[in-house]
Amino acid sequence: MRKPLVYRNKKDTVSMQVERRSVTVISICIILFLAAGVIGTSLGSDFISPLDVVRTIFGLNAGEHDFVVLTLRLPRVLLSLLVGAALGMSGALLQGIIRNPLASPDVIGITGGAAAAAVGFVTLLGGTVSIKLLPLFAVLGAMVTAFIIYILAWKKGISPIRLVLIGIGVSAVTGAGTTFMLILSPFYTASQAYIWLTGSIYGAAWTDIQTILPVIVIVVPIALWFARSLNAQEFGDDLAAGLGVTVQRHRTVLLLCSVLLAGTAVSAAGTIGFVGLIAPHIARKLVGRMFGSLLLVSGFVGALLVCAADLAARTAFLPLDVPAGVFTAGIGAPFFLYLLFKNRNHY
Repeated sequence: MRKPLVYRNKKDTVSMQVERRSVTVISICIILFLAAGVIGTSLGSDFISPLDVVRTIFGLNAGEHDFVVLTLRLPRVLLSLLVGAALGMSGALLQGIIRNPLASPDVIGITGGAAAAAVGFVTLLGGTVSIKLLPLFAVLGAMVTAFIIYILAWKKGISPIRLVLIGIGVSAVTGAGTTFMLILSPFYTASQAYIWLTGSIYGAAWTDIQTILPVIVIVVPIALWFARSLNAQEFGDDLAAGLGVTVQRHRTVLLLCSVLLAGTAVSAAGTIGFVGLIAPHIARKLVGRMFGSLLLVSGFVGALLVCAADLAARTAFLPLDVPAGVFTAGIGAPFFLYLLFKNRNHY
């Protein structure tokens, strides 16, 4: 067995251990992340060579591709990568907190709560309140929904199957509320909201990136710091507490991180389903169950999944622009059924 890479500062107050395999996988993921950004910007109704894309980004071209690259394509590609990363990491955190492979923000209703709050904001408060407050309402909706699910699922602890079933029920309620608000809203608002609800990156702008990027930059280091305790929590709360982990406090912080990531992603791109379910499973196959590496790789895998789905959505059916959520749902729903079948003897 290869020795892991170990880092300690001079005062020995901070230490970190990373498997060599994880370093290799993360390095490859970073390369793929950057390549997806360039290739995704190159492809479209008119092909622009990757070299021209890079030159345009760094301002080395004469300006012939500036509008297409910098205004139309690059914000959309970057937003798809950031949304996918946020959903992938949110799903990894939820699966670790709940210790349930079926957990994800959309399956247990968190994204549904964020979507209901966002649609309510658009349909009921649109025109009277600044649209810049939409992300705040989406995150608040996600938080309230997560709190309700947690309370309803609590019975001398959290049962994985109970939480998933209650989450599905709450998701149905929020979905019904969203539909009701769409029926009451004007036709134009309803049609725009419907496209957004299916999960679409269409019309992405730099302001969307300015909304989601700070959340990821702030939340991810916090999640990485506290996620180390999830390695101990996998053996049970009692053993984790015996090892010095403040279980409930860490769990609350990590749940808040997951909700913030999911709520912000929904506010930027709508309800892109099943990414938070699929990405952690792929990441677990690549780097194992150590949560520090798992969290990062889940983010990279989620980013690549949403970027690929959005690329297919805007190029496969030209001139139509299909919502990216259609593609992720087409893959994710059968995967969810597979997980239910695989884990049928555990519930």
